Amino acid sequence: MYLNKCKRGQTVRIAFIGNSDMRVQAIRLGISEGEVIRCEGILSAGPVLVSKNNQEIAIGRGLAGQIRVELVS
Repeated sequence: MYLNKCKRGQTVRIAFIGNSDMRVQAIRLGISEGEVIRCEGILSAGPVLVSKNNQEIAIGRGLAGQIRVELVS
């Protein structure tokens, strides 16, 4: 599953980030492969909201569509 398809409240582990450019963008946001994050919601026609370590991060749909995740809970 990709991050842009997660549902609110799901906890996921980042399995793979598309390509090196996308990986750099994700790292700038504090997101990397192996991290566990929680999906806080998806804004209509907008970003995917996730939280990690009590910090909320808005990830654009394009980047979220390149991040493959595994469901944790």
